[in-house]
Amino acid sequence: MIISCHGENCRAKQWMRIALLLGAAYHVLFAVWTNAWPFHGFDLLGIPRPNHPMLWRTLGLISGFLGFALFLAAADPVHHWLIVLLGFAKAVAASVIVAFAISNNTLPAGCLLFLVIDDLVWIIPYAAILWITLRAHIGIPVSRSKPYSVEEAAAVYQLSTGETLADASADRPLVLVFLRHFGCTFTRQILRGLQDLEQQAKQQNATLVLVHMLKSGEEIGYLGENSNVPRIADPRCELYRAFGLGKGGFIELFGPQVWWRGMIAVFKGCGVGHLAGDGLQMPGAFVFKNGKVTSSQPAHSASDLPDLASLFERTPAGR
Repeated sequence: MIISCHGENCRAKQWMRIALLLGAAYHVLFAVWTNAWPFHGFDLLGIPRPNHPMLWRTLGLISGFLGFALFLAAADPVHHWLIVLLGFAKAVAASVIVAFAISNNTLPAGCLLFLVIDDLVWIIPYAAILWITLRAHIGIPVSRSKPYSVEEAAAVYQLSTGETLADASADRPLVLVFLRHFGCTFTRQILRGLQDLEQQAKQQNATLVLVHMLKSGEEIGYLGENSNVPRIADPRCELYRAFGLGKGGFIELFGPQVWWRGMIAVFKGCGVGHLAGDGLQMPGAFVFKNGKVTSSQPAHSASDLPDLASLFERTPAGR
């Protein structure tokens, strides 16, 4: 669900604008209601009226300001994503607070209906807008309506040594390691263990080749002393697509396993850098021989690292 973008201008879906307009109208009406009839809500829910309605009216005014901000955001939801984030954070925080109060019998169960109307109903559309916005800003748009086949890509893409992928795979097997962006802690983890991966490939009489998403030459600053490793630049992610590696979803990119492995990697000193490539792109590893894939290891989450021992175990004998 990536929306089309040209530079910083992204075309929002119509439902995004409608959701924000509805949210804006609700919050403005809520502000009017709480200030014009400050005790009405308490009477409906069977809650004792407060001694002074000023706090309730103030909350209503804050809701009104959020409503006017959402009206502004509806004109360009992707550009005004911070306002959407504010609305999402308010809905989540209020949901947690009210749900906790109901569970402790501080508020009556009747407040559940208020919780649904005031907050829960807005969480899903706001979260969807934020997720689409994230994908619009950090994902590289698909440049070809019809992706390359593996054979076509192998004939077009060249290694840093000057050979095409097809020619290089005719001499010996290639271990193609498709990286995530260079700022990813898992990519940094791979680069720290690159010499070990090279040695494992050589033991199988194969050559390790890195595939990255920067323009040719821009990757050298990230490779450091490993800049002699053969590599392929794929800034449009066309080679990734040819090998069946697509964009990750929310769970693949931000699931519990990714967070856990990410914390371990950071603790080991791999760190996190700035975005250098498509932040949505999934990694993978392949054995490529004579222009054909003989073994594949596409990642199921952003935290999956290449396992060359397992990769070669899947390679048919004699290939």
